[in-house]
Amino acid sequence: MGRTQAALYRDLDLDLSWSESELPERERTKHVHRLHPYLGKFIPQLVEVLLDQYFAPGAHVLDPFAGSGTTLVQALESGMEATGSDIAAFNCLLMRVKTAPYDLFSLEHELRDLLTRLEGASAAARPTGYVRRWYALQAARELLAFGELIPSYEHQDVLRVVLARAARSARRTTHFDLDFPKEPQLEPYWCHKHRRECRPVERAHPFLRRYALDTLARIKEFARIRARGREAVVLHGDSRALDFGGRFHGIVTSPPYPGLIDYHEQHRHAYELLKLEDRAELEVGAAAAGTSRVALAAYCDGIVETLRNCRRFLRPAATVAIVVNDRRELYPEILQRAGLRLETSHRRHVNRRTGRRAGEFFEEVLIAH
Repeated sequence: MGRTQAALYRDLDLDLSWSESELPERERTKHVHRLHPYLGKFIPQLVEVLLDQYFAPGAHVLDPFAGSGTTLVQALESGMEATGSDIAAFNCLLMRVKTAPYDLFSLEHELRDLLTRLEGASAAARPTGYVRRWYALQAARELLAFGELIPSYEHQDVLRVVLARAARSARRTTHFDLDFPKEPQLEPYWCHKHRRECRPVERAHPFLRRYALDTLARIKEFARIRARGREAVVLHGDSRALDFGGRFHGIVTSPPYPGLIDYHEQHRHAYELLKLEDRAELEVGAAAAGTSRVALAAYCDGIVETLRNCRRFLRPAATVAIVVNDRRELYPEILQRAGLRLETSHRRHVNRRTGRRAGEFFEEVLIAH
């Protein structure tokens, strides 16, 4: 018999663990955190606690594995400055859109104007390659038409994220397998999500309109609560060698887990439609590398190199908070090799962090100096 949730939580740090009823999905994806799905991100409430406990307002926080930008967004909400870096081009695009300041009147005008123009637009380009394979003809034409209109607007990055989000939903795949579809779904199918027969998507326009308006609403919501005068810097590059150009009060980060998620492949639709550079071969802990002894050694070397590089830009006595599922117990040696001293470790229960998943999942919050 499995342990009850009450028994389970007695062994955990309750300040860092939440049940589904305590922290429902709508709260874990508040405002700009839901601008585009992203597997493996840590929840903003966890970052809030870490920032509040270990950093003062006005501090400058670094995240060398910034992913979808959770640390950066929450730092801005908490009255802090933030710098984040990532090797993935789409991640950096998403972070810039989440954290940039906007003229909201101008942004709304552009989004609504594009949607109006899209009604009668016809794509000049014909679907080829990935787009032709993964989208119904009408959906492909609508996505390409949207993309061709983007260069005529100022807020191009926002529009590109809207296009990527709509493209993810408009692929010819089952509704319950949007994360890593393997083959296009061409026929009606029994849908485990809706408990009925569903058909592959034929149009992209409804998604483009829905996500454009949702993006506007979420950016407006974040604009009301972010601290004035605080900024976030996004760097696209390899954190093992980047010049971060500042002196930081500490780090809040969640490194990739070895061999678990292909952070580039989950956004394949965006890389193809937006013509982004794919640097998947440089990803620390890439899923393609697996979890062999050699792969794990390479993973450890990559994390150590990153932390060593980051230390050059930290203030004295800076706090380093690392959120990781260290079931292989790699991080005591990683921290030692990086010249960091582990102060304490908190164990927490993860609330559906990586989408549909059976069983319990735990991770450690490592606090080092």
